[in-house]
Amino acid sequence: MLLRRLSSHLRRYHSSSATTSIPLPLDPDTVLRTLSLYSNDWQSALEFFHYASSPPSNFHHTPSTLSSTIDILGKHREFDRSRSLISSYASSFSSPSHLLPSFRSLFNRLAAAHLVSDVLGAFDLAENLGLRDCTTFHLMIDALCDHGHVSEAENLCLRSESPPFPSLFPPDTKTYNMLLRGWVKLRAFGRCRDFWQEMDRDGIEKDVHSYSIYMSALSKGGKPWKALKLFKEMQRKNIEPDIVAYNTVIHATGHSKGVDSSIQLYQEMVEAGVEPNTDTLNTIVKLFCVEGRFKEAYCIVSRMRRKHRCQPDVLTYHCFFQYLTRPQEIINLFEQMVQAGCRPRMDTYIILIKKFGRWGFMKPVFDIWSKMEKHGCSPDASAYNAIINALLQNGMVDMAREYDKEMVTKGLSAKPIIQSNGANELNPLS
Repeated sequence: MLLRRLSSHLRRYHSSSATTSIPLPLDPDTVLRTLSLYSNDWQSALEFFHYASSPPSNFHHTPSTLSSTIDILGKHREFDRSRSLISSYASSFSSPSHLLPSFRSLFNRLAAAHLVSDVLGAFDLAENLGLRDCTTFHLMIDALCDHGHVSEAENLCLRSESPPFPSLFPPDTKTYNMLLRGWVKLRAFGRCRDFWQEMDRDGIEKDVHSYSIYMSALSKGGKPWKALKLFKEMQRKNIEPDIVAYNTVIHATGHSKGVDSSIQLYQEMVEAGVEPNTDTLNTIVKLFCVEGRFKEAYCIVSRMRRKHRCQPDVLTYHCFFQYLTRPQEIINLFEQMVQAGCRPRMDTYIILIKKFGRWGFMKPVFDIWSKMEKHGCSPDASAYNAIINALLQNGMVDMAREYDKEMVTKGLSAKPIIQSNGANELNPLS
């Protein structure tokens, strides 16, 4: 109700040239939730950001509200505005460290746009604002690794002479772990193996995170049995597995030996005093769903909620949505998800739209689209392409054309759409 009132007031604010007062006291959570409504509309997001702290409001932006706005601007490649906004708020916080979340967002968006030189420029900006430290450097490296620029990140960490990052920030276990994780994300499994051996040659002490990352590489590389072998090696070296290590090996064991073996490892983990988390739940639920054992998947959700207070999250529901085959069961589960307070994400709606569209059930598609808008989710290009594709698959070309026009009006670009005959076309509606 609060968000609706704020959104309604903001719409009136947009349409009025007069200065209006803020109708309600604002807090960081409300501002963050309202900003999320404008994740696909950077101009409204930025306007609300300034509006929230304008007189007569006594609201002061926090590191979280600033970083959320930077993330939205970066999503739309408004990088000059991002840098300017960070600079203008640098003096608003008691310590430069409060800008770290904003630089994390900026690094990530620049790296996602493959603007490596601009990432380095953002690091220079951080230095000018008092943040030339190892934490900021690692944020930059992590962003590069997250978005496929692992070679560049490795050169910066281990070989760069200008700037001399290896001497300024001597690489340690954490540095190597980030690079290793980057190679895993690229699925460069041969390079992962070589880098794992280089860690030994370079005298880097491997920790539980190193083992978890490399176990993940082995599992994703089609060698889950080797991941289990590495897990046992870690235990022999008296490196205590944490929840991430257990989750990784539970996943690997499930793919190698089946979900029943994963349940045995889960029980071993509990007996060792390591509390399972939602990732554990999601791993086991997905393994059950892959095998079509939905009743047992529901049971493990109830069991872990009761015994370990592990609440299902949006990814838990995604596991069911992706593998369930009965339409009404999916619809009922979606309703339960919303009623339980688990907020659907954009990809939740896309999963359901694609699934029902593929089955030829268009009424649920329209219901889901309506609920997406009702829940305050502004559809992005992927959502529009999903519903347009569903309409085309079911011969509803005129309606697909209307959604295409609406998408273009919002400034969203069309992506290749899969026709019912499997052909790819960039714009089948023109």
